[in-house]
Amino acid sequence: MTIGKVTVAGGGTLGSQIAYQTAYSGLEVTVYDVNAAAIAAAKRRMATWDQAYAQEMNATPAVLAATNEHLHFATDLATAVADADLVIEAIPEMLTIKSAFYGELAKVAPAKTIFATNSSTLVPSQFAAMTGRPEKFLALHFANHIWANNMTEVMGHAGTAPAIYEAGVAFARRIGMVPIQLKKEQPAYVLNTLLIPFVDAALVLWAKGVADTETIDRAWMIATGAPMGPFGILDEIGLRTAYNIILAASGQPGKEFLVDVAHTVKTDMIEQNHLGQESGAGFYRYPNPAYAQPAFLKA
Repeated sequence: MTIGKVTVAGGGTLGSQIAYQTAYSGLEVTVYDVNAAAIAAAKRRMATWDQAYAQEMNATPAVLAATNEHLHFATDLATAVADADLVIEAIPEMLTIKSAFYGELAKVAPAKTIFATNSSTLVPSQFAAMTGRPEKFLALHFANHIWANNMTEVMGHAGTAPAIYEAGVAFARRIGMVPIQLKKEQPAYVLNTLLIPFVDAALVLWAKGVADTETIDRAWMIATGAPMGPFGILDEIGLRTAYNIILAASGQPGKEFLVDVAHTVKTDMIEQNHLGQESGAGFYRYPNPAYAQPAFLKA
């Protein structure tokens, strides 16, 4: 199956990046969100991706103009998916919200349409039944800063048709991603299975007052040579996404210690509009975070 028309549901930080990269690759893309204000915010994010692609991908004005011509926007779900070959869902990381969305999507999407979730922790079988087409449902999980961190984790569930899985792999390659192919379902996939314990440990150190965020990041960066530490990564992910993941994990046996961490993230960061790169302030201030300055790692 050839995928030519794509709808991205959710114009947040990662949803807007997925849409932009897909349009940049020459496909027609419709961004769906719940109201005009959300669409306006998505368009503002797209303007920042224009700048990023010009600076980091050497995209010419002509290429950027062509990319934007491929982008369309809608607040009516039926209109947004009317001729979609693929719908990529990139809405909040909460099972109830995603399940409700798929219930509505199933009513209006064409029979041909493949559904894919960009969930970072939930697995497709948790809400495959709600899609009304479990055989055409899989996960396509992208990493933030998609144009540079160009990988897509492709994960089906027991009922995903092999041809649909292969269509997902082909789509990832078509838009310049390296497909990371999972052979079975795994909560948190490959990337977040590695990443979440790492950032959880950093957040616990911070929430308990063991060390401040810059000290923790500096320790990691000096010891490993990494370009950023866990708090720089959290800002890139976005604090709202991180909070939802931490809150969900805090209900699991043995993870009760994350309740206090989630509360601290909510009160000290989210309620202060320190959302990460998307708001210009998180654990660092953007566009020139302290960790990117040469003096950050000096004695």
